Formats: sequence, structure tokens, C-alpha cells
Amino acid sequence: MKISFFGSSLVSAWWNGSCTYYRGVIRGLHELGHEVTFYEPIAYERQQHRDIPDPDWARVVIYEAQDEAQVRSTVERAKGADVVVKTSGVGVFDDVLEDAVLGLGSYTVFWDVDAPATLSRMEGDTSDSFRALLPSYDLVLTYGGGDPVVRRYTELGAKECLVVYNAVDPTTHHTVGPEPRFTADLALLANRLPDREERIEEFFLRAASLSPDRTFLLGGNGWDDKPMPSNVRRLGHIGTADHNAFNSTPLTVLNVTRDSMVANGWSPATRVFEVAGAGACQITDAWEGIEDFLTPDREVLVAHDGKEVAEHLAAIEPLRAKELGEAAQKRVLAGHTYTHRAVQTDQILRRRV
Repeated sequence: MKISFFGSSLVSAWWNGSCTYYRGVIRGLHELGHEVTFYEPIAYERQQHRDIPDPDWARVVIYEAQDEAQVRSTVERAKGADVVVKTSGVGVFDDVLEDAVLGLGSYTVFWDVDAPATLSRMEGDTSDSFRALLPSYDLVLTYGGGDPVVRRYTELGAKECLVVYNAVDPTTHHTVGPEPRFTADLALLANRLPDREERIEEFFLRAASLSPDRTFLLGGNGWDDKPMPSNVRRLGHIGTADHNAFNSTPLTVLNVTRDSMVANGWSPATRVFEVAGAGACQITDAWEGIEDFLTPDREVLVAHDGKEVAEHLAAIEPLRAKELGEAAQKRVLAGHTYTHRAVQTDQILRRRV
């Protein structure tokens, strides 16, 4: 099938946490014989911070998005595709894209990479523009949320909603040798976002304050002016080429989930699988449904607050960390790779299109 995606970016992970999810699923669909075109706007300096060149497994169309006319003209270029996907969070003219793709005559999919937040917005505003368009889409796919998200989307009028979870691409995210610049007892990779900052203050910064004899590493955009304990080292943006070393080098790696995803549950971030794929010992904040992906105390350590993060860190020995990381890696490679997700998506689309 010919599939057209309208998303934030396929070639840049700059302020674009869903990038590796898009890459994994789309590369997998290409390997199953689909022709994929990804349309991404010039926005947020993403093109100046590309992580990869145009891939050979997708055609990338980069378009100007300074006004509605430019956006609608670009959408017209997707006419003739068997499936047209509009993802959430493109970042510019999302409302225009959501309306325009419905006029192409293709099978239309809304692919939500932040479903709890999208749903909360629609549920709280009956005049939300996408709420009126939702029943016209043939299918909603989400990258997390489980049955609660499916139920909420259905109640809002979605014809059908299915979950295609995050995963790991073992060809790009895997164990590598340690790099001295990423040496730490606990590392966190997270951009500074309003709906996650308070939880990072609790689970990361408070844990650092409670562990003055331990070293902490923080990667991600937006943290330059944030007060930090003296044992926290800031690195700024970490490109995808460095993710493996960032995950493989520290004693432990922390995951902190966004507010809406914690409230909903069953919403593992892409990082959860990438850290596990690198064989790293992972500590995650607690959220409902974690055991469906990684088994607590056997494949991941779970903390309910910063104090518990500090306690895990105080108790962990290198051998124990290695055992947890290897068990997690085995689990995700057996059932949570993008090959698995691409096969699932392929089956979904073939049955419907």
C-alpha cells in the first residue's frame, strides 16, 4: 500500500520525542512492502538539528508551513495514497491538517502519540475542532493508553480505536561500550515540558538531593536555567546517535512519565523500551500497567517518589543492575520490537483497506 504520514519530523528528534517511534514503525512497514511518504513542516529548528539523512525506507517531503494555503497545498500532494495518516502534535496548523486529509478520498487514520492529553483536551472542550472531525476518521491508532484510551475515544465518537504501543528497534538501540562523559550513578534523558517538570523535580532532583554521595546526569533541552543540586550534571540535547552510550554507561537510568500518561496508565514512553533494549538497569516512576511490559523487581525497578528512587540507588550493586538490564533486554526483544509493531499495523490496515 501507499501510505502518507503527516507528522512532526522523521529526520529530527529535536523537541520531538515521538521521532524514534515514527522511524521504527515506518521502517518496519517498508520492510513489509509498503511505500511510505512522510510529510513534515519546517518548524522549531528541527531541520537545523537533523539526526539522520533522508532514509532509504521512506520518502521525506519537507514543506513550508507559514500559512494555511501552503499546508493545504502540501496535503493535496498526498492524493492517491491508499492510507493517509495525520499524527497528533505536528506542531503547526494541526487543525488545518486534521480537516484537509479528510478530503483526499483515502482511508484516513488519526495516529495519536499523546492520547491521554488529546482526550483530556477534547473532553474538556465541546467546541474543540478535532472533536467534531473525529467521527469522520476511519480509524484511530494510539501509541499507548490501553483499554482506558480506547473506551474514551469510542465515547467521543471514534469509529474504531486500537493501540500500537511503543517499542525498540534493536538495529538502532542496543548495548554499546561505556563512554566516560556519560558516567553516573543515575541518568535521565527528558526535555523540559510543563506536564512533566513537577514529576522530574520529585523523582530526579529530590532523589539527587537525598543522595549527595551519588552522581546524577541530566540530558535534554530546556534545563539551563533550572536550579539543580550540585551532584547533577547537565548535558543539554542528546542526539539519537548518543542514546545507546547514554543508556549503556550509567549504573541506572530513570524514566519519568508525563502527568496525563500516569493518570491514564498503560502508557510506556518510547524511552522505556529503548533503555531496556540497551540492557540498562531502569528505574521508572510508578504507573498502572507497567507489569504488562516489564516485570517489577525482575526487569525494572519501580518508585513511587523521589525517596524510593534514592533507596533503589543506595541498594543497587553493579551485578544486580546488570541482571535487571539483561532481563529487561530479553523481554523487549522477545515481544516489543518495531518489527512486532509493524506486523501488527500491517495486519490492521490489510484487514480494513
